[in-house]
Amino acid sequence: MKILKQNLQVEDSREKTIVRTSIIGIIANVFLAAFKAVIGAMTNSIAIVLDAVNNISDAGSSLITIVGTKLAGREPDKKHPFGYGRIEYLSAMIISVIVLYAGVTSLTESVKQILHPETPEYTPVSLIIVGVAVVVKILLGRYVKRVGEKVHSDSLVNSGEDATLDSIISASTLVAAVIFMAFGISLEAWLGAVISIVIIKSGFEMLKDTISQILGESGNVELAKSIKQTVLSFPDVEGAYDLVLNNYGPDAWNGSIHIEVPDTYSAAQLDQLIRDIQMAVYAEHHVILTAIGVYSVNTKDENVIAVRKKVQEIISSHKYVTQMHGFYLVPEQKSMRFDIVVSFDAKDRHAVYNEVIADVGKAFPGYQLQAALDTDFSEE
Repeated sequence: MKILKQNLQVEDSREKTIVRTSIIGIIANVFLAAFKAVIGAMTNSIAIVLDAVNNISDAGSSLITIVGTKLAGREPDKKHPFGYGRIEYLSAMIISVIVLYAGVTSLTESVKQILHPETPEYTPVSLIIVGVAVVVKILLGRYVKRVGEKVHSDSLVNSGEDATLDSIISASTLVAAVIFMAFGISLEAWLGAVISIVIIKSGFEMLKDTISQILGESGNVELAKSIKQTVLSFPDVEGAYDLVLNNYGPDAWNGSIHIEVPDTYSAAQLDQLIRDIQMAVYAEHHVILTAIGVYSVNTKDENVIAVRKKVQEIISSHKYVTQMHGFYLVPEQKSMRFDIVVSFDAKDRHAVYNEVIADVGKAFPGYQLQAALDTDFSEE
């Protein structure tokens, strides 16, 4: 109960941090939009006006982040027993689309200005205000992205990256204004077009990354390694394999794993060991192991142990085989079972598997082989 209470407090703190950061973003962007809208109208600068509109879209992104975080924090129910954490990925996707839309809109307006240019009328005061806006946007972007990375919020990270891009837009507007005042050359429309293309590219990348997460990526490699280390820290666990991690939102993981234990273990001992492992993994990594499978390891017969060693040597001699586990031999029945993991780097994993089985069969004729082609879901 104490562990569960601590994790609930962590989740509550994460939600409050995201909401607080988003509110700061909303306030900052609304003020910046107001200032830029006034300056844009006074100077007849389409770039500054578009920049103001972009700030409003950023405020909307922060609002979407708040709504998404609140919805994602809902308690699991009968319809969604794993919770609503993946809603955060959907909110991140919406923000990506907003960034993409802002880029396309900006590019359209920039092209219009290139075809039908209007003479801007800058003043030193307006440029100072735009310069301050650039600094504010840079600081805001760094702050939001840093917090997003800290609490594993893709929505905040995307908003932070968007704010950084906005600061580049504002800076380019400032540079164009200085060039116009010094040399009478208007470049803001061309600079706006270039920056718009950068924004579109960024929007596509954000969208691609978010869709990849929704589809389901391979598990966090570092998390998988640390979980296996925790499981292997138990004295009688001789191996930890087949770890599968399922993600149901940022920092919301559950999964399953297989362990190798001596064949001398009783059912009562095994039950206690599994419970202890589940508690330890949840306490240290906040991951719920919904299932722990068991491989029994021969410990009573030296000849069997020697056979296992020989089979391991044969299997390891194959280039793309990364692992053998779950080995068990029943001498009376001349039955041998094990799993082999073939890397995704192999052009034909089944061909490698067939070669391994053939080699083991030659070394141990007359044995019935029960070998499974396995997958390492945490493979880098």
